[in-house]
Amino acid sequence: MMRKVSLVLAGAIMGAGLTGLATQTHLLSSTSAVAASADVYRSLNLFGDIFEKIRTDYVDKPDEQKLIESAINGMVSSLDPHSSYLDAKSFREMDTDMRGQFGGLGIEVTMEDGVLKVAKPIKDTPASKAGILANDIIKQIDGQDVKGLSLTQAVDKMRGLINTQVTLKIDRAGKPEPLDFTLTRSTIVVPAVEERVEGDIAYIRIGTFSEQTYDGLRKAIDKLTNEIGADKLKGYIIDLRNNRGGRLDQSVLVSDAFLDRGRIVSTRGRNAEETQVFNAKSGDLTKGKPVVVLINGSSASAAEIVAGALQDHKRATLIGTRSFGKGSVQTVIPLGSNGGLRLTTARYYTPSGNSIQAKGISPDIEVQQDIPQELKDKIAENKGEASLKGHLKAGEGEEQSGSSSYVPSDPKKDSQLIAAVDLLHGVKKDAIAKSAEKQAADTVSSPKAEAPATPAPVSPAPETPAPAAPEAPKQPN
Repeated sequence: MMRKVSLVLAGAIMGAGLTGLATQTHLLSSTSAVAASADVYRSLNLFGDIFEKIRTDYVDKPDEQKLIESAINGMVSSLDPHSSYLDAKSFREMDTDMRGQFGGLGIEVTMEDGVLKVAKPIKDTPASKAGILANDIIKQIDGQDVKGLSLTQAVDKMRGLINTQVTLKIDRAGKPEPLDFTLTRSTIVVPAVEERVEGDIAYIRIGTFSEQTYDGLRKAIDKLTNEIGADKLKGYIIDLRNNRGGRLDQSVLVSDAFLDRGRIVSTRGRNAEETQVFNAKSGDLTKGKPVVVLINGSSASAAEIVAGALQDHKRATLIGTRSFGKGSVQTVIPLGSNGGLRLTTARYYTPSGNSIQAKGISPDIEVQQDIPQELKDKIAENKGEASLKGHLKAGEGEEQSGSSSYVPSDPKKDSQLIAAVDLLHGVKKDAIAKSAEKQAADTVSSPKAEAPATPAPVSPAPETPAPAAPEAPKQPN
């Protein structure tokens, strides 16, 4: 049963003795506000004048709607890298990503040098049932060549209404002729959580924070505990590498799954009364078993909330490399048939009161991956949030660059995963591991003082998207 997350809200009371001063200040500020408004309206008049000149005098007749959308995009994108205007199509796509389900075929695809390749078919979907395999190359979709399409365009052609058909022409290694598949679209639920048994260790990968994440985690914990046996289970590895974020509420629930009490995260907007504090409720789903969390340069946003909460409470040991460093929250504001506005409305802070904005989270045990020589020139270093143009400044502390996002496909070559297994087995007891164990025995540091919180206005569920990882992007369809 999903447990409720408490929201601590406290009221700030102003003394009656300040009433006269407040009234005088209000009069002065009102005068300034009027002057500022006049300047704004003059600028809006200038915008109108320029728009009219372009509309009437440009050499070719412009698309007026496109002009206005471009102006809106320019205004919003000037704020920070994560605020954006979403037209109706983009808004629907974002909503689909947040829900984690859509009408499609059940194929995760990548595009490299214009070649559309199947990364993997999703289990129990039309694609897997039809026999489509990883590394198949999709040459045509409904008779149209894939060459010349972007990844997004190719995915859009494969998604569609449930019970409609789509035909794929596929090249497969070892087959002299292309293969034709006619598939019927169905409801595809993208698994936010994947699990497997690693001997006596429960391995759980959280790929994104969609509406499906907490339920998927809870089921994975139950399944692996039953398969391994509660008495034999050494601990859990929670893999947040290359997790680019998602819903704030889901990150809070996932953190709460491993905690019995204490603060998970707080968010602070422009005004003190908008501060929100999220606390854990009693009930650790893992019954206090040891936990290791894996992070890397593309662990961002919601993933960093989970990593930061478990690290601050000394509930988990973090292994890997420095995380991305996205410490802001975006609220998605629907605009009816015109799409929506994704606006940065708050910064978030870990239980100890620290912001990770443009700094990231440093693991307790740093483990670098061994990148094959042939891939070193192809894989770009993830520079992190601090490298993004127009990013929110770190505030306190020095900004930090990101780290590598490479994860080998073969678990036997995954240095970070191997280190996590060794730590849970007590195999490696080097100085770094001992330092981490000593740190885990300490009590959580006292949170920094925060502005008191009062009820914030009701708004759409915040979400925390992050930039794409440097590797070839994968998209399910």
